[in-house]
Amino acid sequence: MTIRIAVIGAGVMGADHARIVAEDLPGASLQLVCDMDEARARTVADTFGAPDISTDPEGVAARKDVDAIIVASPDATHAPLSKACIAAGKRVLCEKPLSQASADCIAVMEAEQKSGAKFVQLGFMRRYDRSYEEMKRALADGRLGRPLMMHNFHRNVETPAADFTGAMAITNSAPHEFDVVRYVLSTEYASISAFQPKRSDARVAPVFMVLETVDGQLVNIEINNNAAYGYDVRAELIGERGTVAMNNVAYTRIDSALAQSTSYDADWRTRYADAYRRQNRDFLRFAMTGEFPATAANCWDGYCAAVVAEAGVKALHEGRRVPVEMIAKPEFYT
Repeated sequence: MTIRIAVIGAGVMGADHARIVAEDLPGASLQLVCDMDEARARTVADTFGAPDISTDPEGVAARKDVDAIIVASPDATHAPLSKACIAAGKRVLCEKPLSQASADCIAVMEAEQKSGAKFVQLGFMRRYDRSYEEMKRALADGRLGRPLMMHNFHRNVETPAADFTGAMAITNSAPHEFDVVRYVLSTEYASISAFQPKRSDARVAPVFMVLETVDGQLVNIEINNNAAYGYDVRAELIGERGTVAMNNVAYTRIDSALAQSTSYDADWRTRYADAYRRQNRDFLRFAMTGEFPATAANCWDGYCAAVVAEAGVKALHEGRRVPVEMIAKPEFYT
């Protein structure tokens, strides 16, 4: 059985997903690439051997020659395209966020629950990264004792756009941390505070968040979108009996001229290449069997990330600790 996959969005992420489907997913075929820019869709399709293209994203979900869909289009399209896939009975791997608006996430959850089956896998790929996997296992095995704190930082070379803001750091960058910390600790958040230091220039300063969990743990998250030196994501989990810390991934070290050095990636793609492959393999199995992957994020996880981000933006703007208030978790997602 071959699963015919369409990729919606032919930008950086869409092209990467198309490559993974074409080169790293036995049992899948890249059927179609869709983008509002026809030339860009054609370039990606020709590069990775897709036989067709489209400029009609909602129409892709209804096509009989498409079995499953990967959504890597702009953020505002994620919720409506996820609902279109649900209506068409097609499994969808939707890049994060499901939506930056928690109300939109609720609407997608309602559509999925009404269908009676899970159709949406959300692209929080860090759940598939070996570093976080080992953190979660160390905690589950009891080697750390009760978890007390988790320190996280997420640094980029520079902001992706000139008009990038501190609020956007919370809504665009931090959701990966919001989700993977929930996943590692198996908990929810109770409150969030957010702060920004002052830079000497006009660039966006780092955003520093402190979150309290419903189980009494403390979590801090630094989002520094103008770190300058490289792409760098690390974390440390502190328990009552020990800690586990993530190392920077560097495959080589240079010793020369009385100095030692390692390098950093320019962005996330190399650092998480294996996590994306593992995530997409799980999605293929999901599309084949209808069984939702144990590791993957679902619509509820997308809603949780959106609620925390909304509270974080409010905390940053109002300069106060803000409660994280969520609806009751539907039994459908337990």
